[in-house]
Amino acid sequence: MSDQEFDKDKDQDQEWQDGTQEGLEAFTDSDDSSSGAQGEAYRSDGEHSTSMVPADEILPERIYLLPIHNRPFFPAQVQPLVINRERWEETMRRVGNTPHHTIGVAFVGEQGVESLDHEAFPEFGTAVKVHKLKGDEEQIQFIAQGLKRFRITRWLSKEPPYLVEVSYPREPVDTEEEETRAYAMAMINGIKELLPLNPLYGEELKQYLNRFSPHQPGPLTDFAAAITSAKGHELQDVLATLPVAERMHKVLPLLRKEIEVAQLQGEISEQVNAQMQDRQREFFLREQLKVIQRELGISKDDRENDVDTFRARLEGLVVPEKVQGRIDDELQKLQVLETGSPEYGTTRNYLDWLTSMPWGITTDDKLDLNQARAVLDRDHDGLADVKERIIEFLAEGTFKGAVGGSIILLVGPPGVGKTSVGRSIAEALGRQFYRFSLGGMRDEAEIKGHRRTYIGAMPGKLVQTFKEVKVENPVIMLDEIDKLGQSFQGDPASALLEVLDPEQNVDFLDHYLDVRLDLSKVLFICTANTTDSIPGPLMDRMEQIRLSGYIAEEKQLIAKHFLWPKLLKRDNIPKKRINLTDAALREIIEGYAREAGVRQLEKQLHRIVRKAAVKLLESEQGTIKISVKNLEDFLGAPLFRKEKVLKGEGVITGLAWTAMGGATLAIEAGKVHTLDRGFKLTGQLGDVMQESANIAYSYALGHLNEYDAEPAFFDTAFVHMHIPEGATPKDGPSAGVTMTTALLSLAKHQAVNRPLAMTGELTLTGQVLPVGGIREKIIAARRSDIFEVILPDANRRDYHELPDYLKEGMTVHFADRYPDVAKVVFG
Repeated sequence: MSDQEFDKDKDQDQEWQDGTQEGLEAFTDSDDSSSGAQGEAYRSDGEHSTSMVPADEILPERIYLLPIHNRPFFPAQVQPLVINRERWEETMRRVGNTPHHTIGVAFVGEQGVESLDHEAFPEFGTAVKVHKLKGDEEQIQFIAQGLKRFRITRWLSKEPPYLVEVSYPREPVDTEEEETRAYAMAMINGIKELLPLNPLYGEELKQYLNRFSPHQPGPLTDFAAAITSAKGHELQDVLATLPVAERMHKVLPLLRKEIEVAQLQGEISEQVNAQMQDRQREFFLREQLKVIQRELGISKDDRENDVDTFRARLEGLVVPEKVQGRIDDELQKLQVLETGSPEYGTTRNYLDWLTSMPWGITTDDKLDLNQARAVLDRDHDGLADVKERIIEFLAEGTFKGAVGGSIILLVGPPGVGKTSVGRSIAEALGRQFYRFSLGGMRDEAEIKGHRRTYIGAMPGKLVQTFKEVKVENPVIMLDEIDKLGQSFQGDPASALLEVLDPEQNVDFLDHYLDVRLDLSKVLFICTANTTDSIPGPLMDRMEQIRLSGYIAEEKQLIAKHFLWPKLLKRDNIPKKRINLTDAALREIIEGYAREAGVRQLEKQLHRIVRKAAVKLLESEQGTIKISVKNLEDFLGAPLFRKEKVLKGEGVITGLAWTAMGGATLAIEAGKVHTLDRGFKLTGQLGDVMQESANIAYSYALGHLNEYDAEPAFFDTAFVHMHIPEGATPKDGPSAGVTMTTALLSLAKHQAVNRPLAMTGELTLTGQVLPVGGIREKIIAARRSDIFEVILPDANRRDYHELPDYLKEGMTVHFADRYPDVAKVVFG
């Protein structure tokens, strides 16, 4: 059929377009659809009939096709369809110009419109009658009344608008057959089960009964399939099945599945409704109870409850007069504010903090020196001088009646036990212990709090500490005080000045609370790895106690008494299952964990425990022994080898202090050539160390005659001085005498062939000035098996204060001027 057979004259075409521009008001339904006498499908006045066309009318042999994507359309259905106007407007215009107003609907699945091909259309579809066509700028909507199945026999137009020739196959059915009747009864019973579960099923059933008899198995089967939520390809298979008995066999399982889903959905809805009803009932009962209690005067609202809670907190507290006045003012303010106002929440939070402070609550100090010694000895091996200093501090508090007034600063390398010493002090005193780290803190509000006017304002760390420990005299540890930062938000180090000054912290002011707090009862213990980055005014307020690190003997005791038992207990391994010999432990300390602290030692011991646990599980050994012979099986090759003392002309061993502890420092001086006079330094030296090297060169150059060296040696020699491990930055004045000795050894052509180390700052006139870190330097010398050292005479007192086990076997020479050094070195 050509397009001319379907198109009307230009007036009718313009009439369609005018109608679509106004919204595609309606199709005109014919009262006598079978006559085909009415030629116009659309009337400009928009009037239409509401009568439905009987399903047994004469159907056309040629129809236009409309693809649908969600699910197939069945003959027993009547439902609205919505299509894209731009794509299908021409198709619907042509359908509207036909006398039968019939279109074929075919299920094409999820295939997109742009990629849709005529081969995607299935063989079977459903002819539907178009009613009540309406539209807007983007969509066209109409009611589709399913009429009958069709089979595509020939394609007349393979591009939109799709036009095909169709046939309407017969549906063989034996209504008298017992199986057909049984299936029909089963479907009817299934539909009856679905009706109470969803009201929509009832509406669809009414439309079905208006058009078909329930005794017709074909339409009944189609209706049963249409009301299920089966997948599209399953329903298309049903639509393409012509024998009614076979079709019933496919639809009945889909119907039973739909019943189960609907029942489950109903059960879920009932549970949700029951929960909602219970909550609503509980809510109403609670509201009624509140009203009844309020009328009887036995209940209070939220505002009164808050006020009573804050007043109850203050019972038994000794609140200062000014603070009590502030609390009373805020409580009075709270009583007149609406509970929903923002200011009410701000005032309530402020009172919550203010009444949570432990006003007047303190713990009694246990000033028993014997008990304090027992606690310190139990928790720490070594550190005898530190323990003695803490005992002196506690003894002073015994006479004063309270411990306080001074701020302790524990300085030492990482892993030497600074934090645990602070915890032991708190336990010895019987006080609450609280620790917070200052590392990286850049905002002074962390110390002194925010103003209450800011959104999200909070008190400072000290107020938060008081709220948690609930006493006014805890032990507060300020960890990593040397790692405070600075930013545009303020300088927290300056904020700490008020906290740590005994003359000022009696009236410490937190910005949030805005009342005075007494911090004089708090024992502050600060920790730091080095004092270089601590501001001078802050250092001036603290009393320094140095933890210098441990020698091998101390590490061995700590490992045996603390680290090894703790690791075994943590992993629940019996001590008898893993045997670590003393020789192996000593080898671990010397070869794998040579730092000043014991943190690395604990990590290596943990590695042994892990590997031993694997061996215990994989083998049937009852005990594993770790000795020097098999130590590398657990830890690999040693990280450190025995330090060899360098010897030769111009090579001298110095002693240095670092933040990680003491270290030996080999200084080498060599003559490069005699073509020109000069002096060169390498080894990544800091400014101070470079100045010391220049002083040493000048002193040696001016005093060669005094030390029996070649007077003209430096006149022609280009000297190069190097401090090995060039990747490690080095700085400080304590290598002055060592550098001078190396230059004199080179000029005298005399090597120092015995283990000897030295330290001290040298001046241009030959004075040997004192240096720091004597304990660390002696430990470093012993670690390298050097038992003869030269120290500045001004450090004689520092050496004599060292523990006896560090001085044992040591030969120490004290030098006041450099000739004293030269006499020891060169004789």
